[in-house]
Amino acid sequence: MLRLFLAGFAILCACLTANAQEGGLQPILQNHQEIIAKSSRKTIKPAIDAIATSGLPQAQAMLETWAAKNMWMRKTDGQFFAAEKAEGRSYILTDFDTGESVGAYEKSNLKQLKPNSGVRAMIATALVQFQLSDPDRAKRLAALQSIQRDPEGALLEPLRASIDGEPDADLKVQKHRLERLLTIGYDEDSAARVAAIEEMTDDLGVDVRAALNPLVVTKRQAAVEQPVDLNVAKMLIPGSTALSRDDAYDLLVANNLATPRVTSNDIRNALAGNINGGRVGGVPVAQLDNAAARTRAYAALAEAGTVPALITQADIDAALDPHVFFETYAEPSPEVTTAAQQALERIELKVGLNQTLDLTLDAISLASIYFLAAIGLAITFGVMGVINMAHGEFIMMGAYTGYVVQQFIPDHTLSIIIAVPMAFAVTFAMGVAMERLVIRWLYARPLETLLATFGISIALQQLAKNIFGTQARPLTAPGWLDGAWVLNDVVSISYIRIAIFVLALIFLLLFLNITNRTRLGLEMRAVTQNPRMAGSMGINPGRVNMLTFGLGSGIAGIAGVAIGLFAKVTSDLGNDYIVQSFMTVVVGGVGNIWGALAGAGMIGFLQKGIEWMNPSNTLAAQTYMIIFIIIFIQFRPRGIIALKGRAAGD
Repeated sequence: MLRLFLAGFAILCACLTANAQEGGLQPILQNHQEIIAKSSRKTIKPAIDAIATSGLPQAQAMLETWAAKNMWMRKTDGQFFAAEKAEGRSYILTDFDTGESVGAYEKSNLKQLKPNSGVRAMIATALVQFQLSDPDRAKRLAALQSIQRDPEGALLEPLRASIDGEPDADLKVQKHRLERLLTIGYDEDSAARVAAIEEMTDDLGVDVRAALNPLVVTKRQAAVEQPVDLNVAKMLIPGSTALSRDDAYDLLVANNLATPRVTSNDIRNALAGNINGGRVGGVPVAQLDNAAARTRAYAALAEAGTVPALITQADIDAALDPHVFFETYAEPSPEVTTAAQQALERIELKVGLNQTLDLTLDAISLASIYFLAAIGLAITFGVMGVINMAHGEFIMMGAYTGYVVQQFIPDHTLSIIIAVPMAFAVTFAMGVAMERLVIRWLYARPLETLLATFGISIALQQLAKNIFGTQARPLTAPGWLDGAWVLNDVVSISYIRIAIFVLALIFLLLFLNITNRTRLGLEMRAVTQNPRMAGSMGINPGRVNMLTFGLGSGIAGIAGVAIGLFAKVTSDLGNDYIVQSFMTVVVGGVGNIWGALAGAGMIGFLQKGIEWMNPSNTLAAQTYMIIFIIIFIQFRPRGIIALKGRAAGD
């Protein structure tokens, strides 16, 4: 008998569907004519649902036409058509069901339907089930993005049905992932939801946590006895750290299980309304200037039955004793909440580890920038003992050299390849000229050297302003450096930062090769350790100083090209790195490439660590970093790696 009933019901549904399809869209539109013509977000949903679930192939085109504001209503009979502009003020109407033109009509006989943004959003959601299997990949991708913005349980089955037939591998992966997220939030089968949660445990996407968090949201409740039909998260004891007695009583009041407290405003209003002969409850009005007097007067009124009695501690205890307090999950399934809680704990642990990795990568990236900016200063300061305050301006000159090269070579990759040696040549020549004309006359006078290089720094800044102006100039990175290397939703690092790290590593190896395998390097080390002895052995200290200063300046120019790829190229560019460069050299140990590397690493990690603890104030982070370095050099004045020789003696 049951089988016969089910078979009859199925036949009836099939007949109704067939009748709907035979009748076409127009009858459905006519059934909802009033709300379609009004197009209000509050009332339009039944009409959109009826169209979307009609099973008619023309429903998609009709919804798209409506959303595009190309659907018109004929005023004479209220029927709806797609319309195209014709000559004059007339429009050609096309029937949605047949696709045939029904003639041209004057605009005065028609009404254009203009759905607002809210209605268009609802239409877009309804179109998703059609667009998920659309031949156009762009429409399928748009459908997925629409589901991500506004997920609904009704979209779960259409999404599942479209996965197996998806020809694009990337979209198929996206569909499967989105199906898992919708399963977590909307599937009626608890086992399926638990399986989806367990499958997504290794995914660190923000949307995964957004799907899991609502499952573990709790609400405090109070009752006479513990309910058996609720998903209880934990029991609460009044007076514990989790629930104070006052909060527990307020919870009873909120659930209409206890009498509300009498507030100070209630007391004031009651006293003001019961003044009799200049007194309230036997207390003169003039004495009601303190809380104790007001409480005493109110208690007298309560004893007389004029106002409600104050809630005492005994009343609170009596109200709390017969009740139980607990937190319940909004999600009714205990299996789902347990799985969600465990998944969130594992995800949070992985997010913490990945955040540490991301912070480490940021610190390494910052350290490589500081190392690249300070390596030239480490050479000149360590070998020559010269405090070059114009070092930042050599960085600025290198960045401007890259900008000038790009004005003549539009290919960004080729221009950067040419700009690197050009920046070295320009700043090397400038460094040699500066050493020959100024620095070599001031070796025995470090204070005068500092003042002279500071004056040169100001002059170079002003010269750059006169040539290039005060506005920032663009130094554009090649297209292959755009974007970032993304490991997951937590860890990422830009390709420009990676390129700078590689460049810093190249210069480290290049400098080690120069110092250990070339005659210039041998002479540099000899002059660094004992300049008088080096001179007696036939080495020209003046020539070594000149080449060393030029080398350090040239490396600063190359650093300027690298820094200019992500920083603003202005005349003040060097000011942003001169302080960090000196700190890197001093902390690491002057005249030692390994010391510069250690100092850059220490400052980079320290700055990123402080910024992580105080992300809203980077200026404060730099202040704390300077304070730490001041304290550090008190205990290690020669830096992390102390140098033996003239620089150490000085």
